[in-house]
Amino acid sequence: MRIDYQIERPVTLHACFDVEGFTVLLGASGEGKSLLLSAIAGLVPARGEPFGGLPPQSRAVGYLPQGHALFPHLRAWENVAFALRGSRRRELAMQWLERVGMSALAERWPNALSGGQQQRVALARALARRPHLLLLDEPTSALDPITRDDVLAELIAEVHEATIPALAVSHDPALAAVADRLVLMHDRRIVQVGTAAEVHAQPASGAVARLLGLRNVQRGQIVGTPGEQRLLWPQASATLPVSTALPHGAAVDWHIAPAAVTVHEATSAPAGSLSATLELRQTSAQGSYLGMRCGQARLWVELPPGDALPAAPMLSLPPHAIRCWPVAAQENPTP
Repeated sequence: MRIDYQIERPVTLHACFDVEGFTVLLGASGEGKSLLLSAIAGLVPARGEPFGGLPPQSRAVGYLPQGHALFPHLRAWENVAFALRGSRRRELAMQWLERVGMSALAERWPNALSGGQQQRVALARALARRPHLLLLDEPTSALDPITRDDVLAELIAEVHEATIPALAVSHDPALAAVADRLVLMHDRRIVQVGTAAEVHAQPASGAVARLLGLRNVQRGQIVGTPGEQRLLWPQASATLPVSTALPHGAAVDWHIAPAAVTVHEATSAPAGSLSATLELRQTSAQGSYLGMRCGQARLWVELPPGDALPAAPMLSLPPHAIRCWPVAAQENPTP
């Protein structure tokens, strides 16, 4: 389904992209993502397709606003039945609650349900309308990480089974990771579209890399010409070897994966290594992430299981592992 909407107020926003399967529109807070959903649902004035010109009640959309918006004076089944018509409203509502695993709690009031349970009821209510498009506003915002993964799995399974295209807006990289299709918004513009695998493999910019939750996205400047280039990293008062096709003086966002940073003892570190101090350690069964302080910057390092941090650590950043993106003039404030 093609989405093409132009909003003039309260902000100017134009968004045009396709929704296929479970599509996630990822952007920072304040980009206008929720406003776009409201426009598609007919709740704010806008021009666009589909549904342009139709009143809200005539638009074939299922809308899950942030916070679920269940009616507090209606039980779970009554919330779902509110979207239905006819004499079989309760029977059909119970069928939808069964599909989302909530039939046993059908008589409960919303305030007696957890955030994840309210999410399931709201989803059942939205799907009960048999919409042509499902709209979800920050569907993981009220969920803890464990509940989030379970609810997401159920949500996506229901979307696929119902064969209803869904558009979820979020700033949560965890949601982007499970999308069938990913749409990135920055500066109120669509800046990249693709599958989750495509976008993660080749982010179009440093802004996109930050939205995806990549660690070690920094700001710097290219000096020298191709073949003899260096990357100035002012925050760490460091100069790193790098190879790009960018011109001398170009402001860049740059990134290196934590696993690509190598840790050495000071006595055996290669030339050009950076001195660092441990600031934070995140430990899991897969190994450790170390937040290392380099001057005024933090650099994340992935330490394999069983490896110990040297007493006087030095960090080496291989040039081939550093990826650079040019920064637009408006995104590069003068120090």
